[in-house]
Amino acid sequence: MVRSKKLTHSEYKKRLIKTWDEIAPRYHRRWAKNNIGPFRSSSELVKLADIQAGYVVLDLACGTGAITKRIATKVGSSGKVVGVDSSISAIKIAKKENNNKTNLDFVLSDAEFIKFNKKFDVVTCQYALFFFPNANKVLRNIKQYLKKNGTLALTLHGNKDTVPYFSSILDVMTKFVPDYIPQGTPNLDRFGTRSQLKKTVSASGFTNIRIREYVFTYRPGMFSDYWQNYLKYLAKPLKEKIKTLSALQKKKMKNQIKQNTLPYTKKSGQIVFPWKILILTAKKP
Repeated sequence: MVRSKKLTHSEYKKRLIKTWDEIAPRYHRRWAKNNIGPFRSSSELVKLADIQAGYVVLDLACGTGAITKRIATKVGSSGKVVGVDSSISAIKIAKKENNNKTNLDFVLSDAEFIKFNKKFDVVTCQYALFFFPNANKVLRNIKQYLKKNGTLALTLHGNKDTVPYFSSILDVMTKFVPDYIPQGTPNLDRFGTRSQLKKTVSASGFTNIRIREYVFTYRPGMFSDYWQNYLKYLAKPLKEKIKTLSALQKKKMKNQIKQNTLPYTKKSGQIVFPWKILILTAKKP
């Protein structure tokens, strides 16, 4: 199989935005609006960010606004929250979900190039830093718009070995479809350990860095539920790649994925995945 050409940063971001514009409604229904799996960390992020009434907060890569809504409740009528995302589909959902919040605005923008005429008490970013091809640029941009002694609060997945919900499938998919993850895609696993995350945030000029680790669980049901839901919520370009496989290849691929889930499968047939989460807080000196 011929590998596709390597994506530039610009091409990667356009592809990412197109993907999120497609999957945002499904992502919101299945994950973001429900306090399940990794999104059980949402309340922890808001708590650790120490958001107070009257604060001005930026929620970067806010997606469909699930955590932005929590923040708006915390800052109250005397505070203000700005949610930023590059997906118009996600922003539309966020606005609809928060249409009764007068202390909340949503902005369509690229995190690398956002500009504000105000500074924020807190900047939050949930499950997004690994998507940015130039994460250091994004972090420096965040630092520019934080007040002195302002707080950065990030949530990230652990590395793939600690999030088998992803690795059980991706480790197999990438063998059968070599360009399943296109060349030029940033390593989404690169901030999955304390040391990697701390090194990156420290290099961007933040201090008082503290990283807490959590292990939540996620129950996707039986293997058939896990597999069918993965395919159901997959973006169209990835579905097209899977369609190019022969029936025998698909069968072998599915069987290998099932083998990967066996360590997490109970006698009842139900899968219980551990899901490691890192929450970082830091200060702008």
